[in-house]
Amino acid sequence: MEACNTVSTCTPEVAQGKHVFHILGYSKHRGMGNGPKSYIRSGIFTVGGQDWAIRFYPDGNGEACQDYISVYLELWSKNTEVRASCDLRLMDQCTGLSSSVHKTGPRIFSLGAISGFAPLTGKFKRRSEIEESAYLRDDRLTIKCIITVVKKPHVTEARLFPKIDMPPSDMAEHVGRLLEEKEGFDVSFSVGGETVEAHRFVLAMRSPVFKVELYGPMREARKGSRITIEDMQPAVFRALLHFIYTDSLPRKHLEGDDNTEMIRLLLVAADRYAMERLKLVCQSILCEHLNVDNVAATLALADQHSCGKLKDACLEFIEMSDAMDAVVATQGFKDLIVTCPSLVVDALEKRRQFRKA
Repeated sequence: MEACNTVSTCTPEVAQGKHVFHILGYSKHRGMGNGPKSYIRSGIFTVGGQDWAIRFYPDGNGEACQDYISVYLELWSKNTEVRASCDLRLMDQCTGLSSSVHKTGPRIFSLGAISGFAPLTGKFKRRSEIEESAYLRDDRLTIKCIITVVKKPHVTEARLFPKIDMPPSDMAEHVGRLLEEKEGFDVSFSVGGETVEAHRFVLAMRSPVFKVELYGPMREARKGSRITIEDMQPAVFRALLHFIYTDSLPRKHLEGDDNTEMIRLLLVAADRYAMERLKLVCQSILCEHLNVDNVAATLALADQHSCGKLKDACLEFIEMSDAMDAVVATQGFKDLIVTCPSLVVDALEKRRQFRKA
């Protein structure tokens, strides 16, 4: 089953802005007290479509913070909730560089609630640390606020994951060229008076029988001589070699009913050289071409060469056939009675059971 892999992407949409709040005459703002209204608010500024402000408490926000200055970012937009982060910083008056004092990670800001402010502590910076540092020069203090508003994320539509199709194997094509181009042959066979050449390593790789003949104890006895193949037609041996090199049968042997005899001979050759895949290929082709005239002969062939699947197919064909009389009348069935009477008994018994059912 082909896997269907898809992918989508979530990207946060953010808007970032900066606001610089200059507090001139810092010392003159002292003494406001540390009550909840003892603050100075910056001008309203907009980031991410929302209004914001900075609150500055010179004497700290509350008695617990009287030794500190308190600084907050405040959401000013009404009837809204905003997810944002902020970085409150103090500016070095000598270098113009700012240093982070308090960062608030992304969270929800809500107007009218404590969550509408950041940070949630009033202890922003000890007053003594500020008044003895470069943050305060010429009675001037500068607060810088960097705000990042996180909007609704953008999610792409699902699409097919990138896929690179794997090319089909072309190994058989390249190995087949060795036979086609007739280069590097190192073994020759005499088949029916014809000479056929091949490559030892290819034959040994594909057939355990050829491997023993070409690389086993028999090799030295045959060194430098042509190997004679008995009881096989040249055309059958060439078709066998074609399969060994290409893992397929020549096209001319796959088309039409006239090639059934060649397939039978190839099955015998496949059994002789222990080539199980070729043997199954031949069984499949013979099974597709079973008919009343050839089923008995094919059954005998299957039994002789231990082709269990083909044998079962023949018996089932006979069992289900409506022309049993025609099957019995064939020369193949008559030969079967003589050579393999047990097969005839099996066939008739299966048919009897089929009719009884």
